[in-house]
Amino acid sequence: MADYHDDLRLAHALADAADAATMARFRALDLKVETKPDMTPVSEADRAAEELIRAGLQKERPADAILGEEYGVEGTGPRRWVIDPIDGTKNYVRGVPVWATLIALMEEDETGFQPVVGVVSAPALGRRWWAARGLGAFTGAGLGSGTRIGVSRVASLADASFAYSSLSGWEERGRLDAFLDLTRACWRTRAYGDFWPYMMVAEGSVDLCAEPELSLWDMAAVAVVVQEAGGSYTGLDGRPGPHSGNAAASNGLLHEALLGHLGYEEAPGA
Repeated sequence: MADYHDDLRLAHALADAADAATMARFRALDLKVETKPDMTPVSEADRAAEELIRAGLQKERPADAILGEEYGVEGTGPRRWVIDPIDGTKNYVRGVPVWATLIALMEEDETGFQPVVGVVSAPALGRRWWAARGLGAFTGAGLGSGTRIGVSRVASLADASFAYSSLSGWEERGRLDAFLDLTRACWRTRAYGDFWPYMMVAEGSVDLCAEPELSLWDMAAVAVVVQEAGGSYTGLDGRPGPHSGNAAASNGLLHEALLGHLGYEEAPGA
């Protein structure tokens, strides 16, 4: 089995640098915010954080490729770092502390690129989560002070807590009725949004979550954390990993029930 300790240490160091940059501009009255062509916001902090991470990777892992939300793909090869400098930019620009920097390493195998290292750092919440293939999933201030985490053992939707981001995405895809049926079947539902529900699944405080449309940089880091915590992470089509353009995550025991309500026979547009 490959040893990912050095890659995990590097991902933490990159997250430290990004946290310093993003927190320095969080709630700044003169924060510069623009609208991208896809009508989503991007702040100067998004760009600065990605630039810092890219610079660190170019120095420490010059042979590896990089995919980032703000600056696209650079390089080729069997190892690719995937970056979301601020997951939850809409929260960030409004002063809501639920946002995080996501850093993942993906490696190519016979099934394509799969995440093997992930760091999710939410400095405004004072939280960080991380995982590497075969090493487990953890939360804490850093590598030297991590506590191992694991998913819940809830086995019935009637006892389950379900987290999501919003209703609009499900409605736009004609899946709102199925979504509402799932919420009615569950004990509790909350719209935490973005990276946070996946981390709650990984640490066992939420049992399942799903989103109808996502990009690879939204999913790569959280997928490996959920998986190493003992959970299941697939697309709504049931395809393992972060490649379906949408996500279903659970403690594993509830995954069949989750896909039974929201799953597609194939990924939308496939």
